[in-house]
Amino acid sequence: MKVWIGGEIVDGAEARLPVTDHGLLYGDGVFEGIRVYGRGVFRLPDHLRRIGVSARAIGLEIPGGLAALEKVVLETARAYGEPEAYLRLIVTRGDGALGVDPTLCTRPRILCIADRVRLYPEEKLGRGIDMVIVSVRRPAADALDPRVKSLNYLNSVLAKREARLRGADEALLLNAQGRVAEASVANVFAVEGGRLRTPPLVDGALGGITRASVLEIAAAEGIDAREESLGRFDLLGADEVFLTGTGARIVPVATLDGEVIGEAGAHPVCGRLSECFDRFVPSRSVPL
Repeated sequence: MKVWIGGEIVDGAEARLPVTDHGLLYGDGVFEGIRVYGRGVFRLPDHLRRIGVSARAIGLEIPGGLAALEKVVLETARAYGEPEAYLRLIVTRGDGALGVDPTLCTRPRILCIADRVRLYPEEKLGRGIDMVIVSVRRPAADALDPRVKSLNYLNSVLAKREARLRGADEALLLNAQGRVAEASVANVFAVEGGRLRTPPLVDGALGGITRASVLEIAAAEGIDAREESLGRFDLLGADEVFLTGTGARIVPVATLDGEVIGEAGAHPVCGRLSECFDRFVPSRSVPL
């Protein structure tokens, strides 16, 4: 692991953060998960744009702006030196007093971590993961807009914990109306009769970068793809269900609440999109 912190890059074991940082104390900050594929940073401008909007939404000024963040990302990825990597770009409110008042934090802090990531067991990636609907609900947008990719991921942490305690690989979160929002750290897609559907952002989904890529690829491949509200019934009746995310990439779902989705082990649309995604990546990557 390599970490960019305080203007220098150090080994992960040497990285130090003050205990008064508001990102640590209150989850006061924003982040992006970014992938390096074949020594290229995938959709870096899109990630920078999204973290910029998230920062603006919580009134956080990024030191040096997006240009500074781009430089940090590229320097960290180059220092890590591997052709494949997961980058975690973070901007915290910085050091402050023991209180929630953000106006007392005068110097936001930038961090970037480069390492490997594996969200699901390797043996599950082919046959599909097991997912359960958890009791944790996705907060409403008027409480805390889920499109803000903040450091406070307790909602997702509790959802994932419940899923793991129930023997599943992944959690599916519903919103207060009972509609599908997303998995703990991934977007959800359902395939039925050749049509591809994914929940709209207003139902509590994050505007995922991989999600957007899949929608773009589907359009190019002539696959009918649209944003549409989904419920548990829709997923159980689907031919295929799969997840997308920066860490997850494109992962088929084998079961939901113990029920097999479609034909066991058959994920033709998911497989086709995964192959297309591999070809799509170089055209949208910033070379190192």
